Amino acid sequence: MDFRARIRESLDNASLQAALDANAARRAKGRATAFASLPDWQERRQRAHAVRAEVIARLDSYLEQFIQNAQANGIIVHRAKDANEANQIVLGICAQADRYTGRHVNTDTTSRRVDAKPSNYVTAKLIAKSKSMVSEEIELNHTLEAAGHRVVETDLGEYIVQLRRERPAHIITPAVHLRRGDVGQLFHEKLGIPYTEDISTLTNTARKVLREIFLTADVGISGVNFGIAETGGICIVTNEGNGRMVTTLPCIHIALMGMERLVPSLDDLALMLSLLPRSATGQKLSVYTQLIHHPLPHQQRHIVILDNGRSKLRASPLRESLYCIRCGACLNACPVFRELGGHAYGSVYPGPIGSVISAGLFGSDFAPLAQASSLCGACRDACPVDIDLPKLLTRVRAGGATKEGKKKEGAGLPASSKIFMQIYSRLARDPHLFALSQRLAALATRLASPFSDWLRVPAVTGWGYSKDFPRFAARPFRARFHREEAKNAKVFEKEVREELRDPHTFAVQKNMIEQFAEELTMLGGQVILTNNPTQSVIDILESRGANHIHLEPGTLEASALRQAGIAVTAAPDAALRVGVTNARCGLADTGSVLIADGEGSPLQASLLPEVHIAVLRASQILPALENAIDMMKEARAAVFITGPSRTADIEMTLTIGVHGPKELIVLLVDDSPRG
Repeated sequence: MDFRARIRESLDNASLQAALDANAARRAKGRATAFASLPDWQERRQRAHAVRAEVIARLDSYLEQFIQNAQANGIIVHRAKDANEANQIVLGICAQADRYTGRHVNTDTTSRRVDAKPSNYVTAKLIAKSKSMVSEEIELNHTLEAAGHRVVETDLGEYIVQLRRERPAHIITPAVHLRRGDVGQLFHEKLGIPYTEDISTLTNTARKVLREIFLTADVGISGVNFGIAETGGICIVTNEGNGRMVTTLPCIHIALMGMERLVPSLDDLALMLSLLPRSATGQKLSVYTQLIHHPLPHQQRHIVILDNGRSKLRASPLRESLYCIRCGACLNACPVFRELGGHAYGSVYPGPIGSVISAGLFGSDFAPLAQASSLCGACRDACPVDIDLPKLLTRVRAGGATKEGKKKEGAGLPASSKIFMQIYSRLARDPHLFALSQRLAALATRLASPFSDWLRVPAVTGWGYSKDFPRFAARPFRARFHREEAKNAKVFEKEVREELRDPHTFAVQKNMIEQFAEELTMLGGQVILTNNPTQSVIDILESRGANHIHLEPGTLEASALRQAGIAVTAAPDAALRVGVTNARCGLADTGSVLIADGEGSPLQASLLPEVHIAVLRASQILPALENAIDMMKEARAAVFITGPSRTADIEMTLTIGVHGPKELIVLLVDDSPRG
């Protein structure tokens, strides 16, 4: 099916149109709300653009620095020139993961080497995957399954489209094209549950099914949002908890990273993280912001760095597309994508940025995707790193780059379009001719409008084949667009100020403790002020009928807990309902707490139980992420947790409690000096 046919199919799909409309409206409001709390976001946007430009300009140097530091951290780094090489590397790593029928023998990496394979040894591996656009790009699942492995997507949206044997329809919201009834019918047919359209029930069903996958997987595969050159660490940003599961529990973790996904320093990472979640999901900070520097004690950790055409793209006129941080904001803003959805593009990367990247990475066969753009500029306005997407789209239309890196004038354009563009180019260079052509075009469309139905018959090609001949608008499109944009901005600003009670003075009016508590409460977390955190935990457990907890050593008085009849363990146990950890710090502006790896597996204590209790000293609350980012440097792995796990993958409906804890309770201990 060609691109035009897929376009017509998308426009005729009423269910798809309703789903896309709902996504666009909610994303726009959420993004406006999130950025209203960041008054200097335009300045940050320009700084982020400069950082990404610097990285791409000196990519070889930053890659060398990143690889050296990652290897010094104990991470095994691989370079892959193309999709086939990347797939073969992953297959080779998976062959190292020894799987026994039934449960794993243990999590000690020294005993997992097999010299003589036992009789119950099997070569097929269970692989748990977190969301990774690189894996979609190289068709990794197909390769792994062809080799006999079982691959399970664990992001809720990805899991849904995998069950449907589809590609993701959006790089952030993979199942954006589906309604709750579609998911209900799918789970009824594939998972055997009674048909339901209740989103909480559907989410809990996926939680139960995928929990066993996490606990028994031989290999975890994830993507990478950013690699940090100065430390050799990787940052992974998720909301559901599956990203933490696949990087923490399996004895082998493989991170797939496009070679361009680097930032020079942790300070630059903090800058990117102030923009990425706001643009992607309308959050100030995603629920889980992981920073991984070393393998965990039971683990082997690999990073596969992929080229797959990026070097050629970097040397082409489309190099600015490599600045992209994969937030998906341009898709949500694009009036064309909002009518078509991702599947119509026929590429793993849809929308405005996808139209550029697909042509640059995969060749001129994808050049026609750039025709599906109004060049209205909405994509650039939405881009958090200020990529000039309209300019790049016009370069693709003109044949700016192919897979071979050669320039072809008019690549992807039919002959009639090339002639039209030549005529238009001549008219556009002369203001008087251009004004005259506009008047003539307006007259022509007025004459053609009554014959619009006849012009749409299949025998006739051209404009009328897929579009009506409306009369020219009284005002030019760009004038109407910017007028409407300004109107919407005022409406959003009014709504935001009503909801947040003037965010520009929020930090001035509230002290950091109050701000932290308010932010976390708005996200569904709970803050309890206490001078006796041990007694507070006892009270919480009594209210829930629980008497056994996973406790990070040194956090509470274990003896007092045992005297109250509470069993305490420092070993991970997926059956426990409550985990208690120490918070290294809190962030006032987002309501986040920092949990770092250490004795007693606090990362698992904050991940596996349904209830996570974090003990935070009031003096450890800091203003914002940039004030705390260096605290993650020395940990093998650390995570900023911002509320309970959540998803909005089904009809953009917020659902609390996915793969991570359903409750986050922060015991805020007053440790201020006494007079």
